[in-house]
Amino acid sequence: MGLLIQAAIVDLDGTMVDTLGDFEIALNCTMADLDLPPITRALVERTVGKGSEHLIRSVLAHQLAQPEANVSPCVTADTLYEPAWLRYQHHYLRCNGQHSDVYPGVVEGLQTLQGAGIRLACLTNKPLSFAQPLLQAKGLAGFFDHVFGGDSFERKKPDPLPILKTCEALGTTVGNTLMVGDSSNDAQAAHAAACPVVLVTYGYNHGRPIQETPAAAWLDSLAQLPTWLQAGR
Repeated sequence: MGLLIQAAIVDLDGTMVDTLGDFEIALNCTMADLDLPPITRALVERTVGKGSEHLIRSVLAHQLAQPEANVSPCVTADTLYEPAWLRYQHHYLRCNGQHSDVYPGVVEGLQTLQGAGIRLACLTNKPLSFAQPLLQAKGLAGFFDHVFGGDSFERKKPDPLPILKTCEALGTTVGNTLMVGDSSNDAQAAHAAACPVVLVTYGYNHGRPIQETPAAAWLDSLAQLPTWLQAGR
């Protein structure tokens, strides 16, 4: 294919699978356990993508600031984090994949890339214990030689380390490996690693238009990726 791409590293949430429903259910159950007001889907969309710790701390801080949150002044996002994380894990594992859908064009795009000899890895900030069952449930696991989560390495995206480590696992050079994601988080990691990056337009980008983020291309479907690569653009 064009650009001498040997492998592709593909993000999960917002890139391959629309998981907002799973996040919304798990977080709202967690908030109910902590006697905090329910969250909105819009809040999830703005805060998801930087790992579970960031998500939970952001949601807790937001909910504690709501007028209907009747809590003691000594209760903070920090003091609630550990119980929230435990309850969130419980709820997320129970609903993982039940309220999410594979985006149109994902399977077609992955099939074409795999058929062309492009090696594939999934790299997400989602905990590995969440990511692997989700890929299995959605019929996507068989496409990937490796799956790495937000707890697989010492640091998460947007740090470049996860991309560098994934390239090591794939046995490919960074310059010949394509990062495919949906947010500035993915792009920042790729740019820092000197890895080419393509972004999809339909995912979650912290409430900002994805076209604001520099990338080699912005695609409306993963099914467009093989054609874009073949053209060598």
